[in-house]
Amino acid sequence: MTSKNLSRFGVSMEESLLASFDQLIEEKGYKTRSEAVRDLVREKLVKHKWEQDDHEVAGSLLIFYDHHQRHLMEELTTIQHDYHDAILATTHFHLDHHNCLEMIVVRGNTQNIRTLRDKLLSLKGVKYGSLSVSPVTEP
Repeated sequence: MTSKNLSRFGVSMEESLLASFDQLIEEKGYKTRSEAVRDLVREKLVKHKWEQDDHEVAGSLLIFYDHHQRHLMEELTTIQHDYHDAILATTHFHLDHHNCLEMIVVRGNTQNIRTLRDKLLSLKGVKYGSLSVSPVTEP
């Protein structure tokens, strides 16, 4: 790639975030911040495109939540029952007195799995969630 194909832009971030990013760059063996940023952007673009297409995927949805949050357990259960056709299995872990981790194994079309993810992660009391999927067949 020649320099005429490159565009420069600035990024502002907190010093602590930049220090953590620089540490990651070193651990991963990148020679420059630009290389690392390009890889991150590519990864996000590929993920975004995959989420926009409608294919059959399988994967896991992790949710961290405070099980003492009023009505959260009932809402989680109701949503999971509504999506029983997409949920293959669930595993529940007690992290401490208040916090739980639930791993939900899913399979279905991307639109349905995204909707399930969004409904679960938007519930009050859910602190963090992450969906990781792979195609079941080539698109």
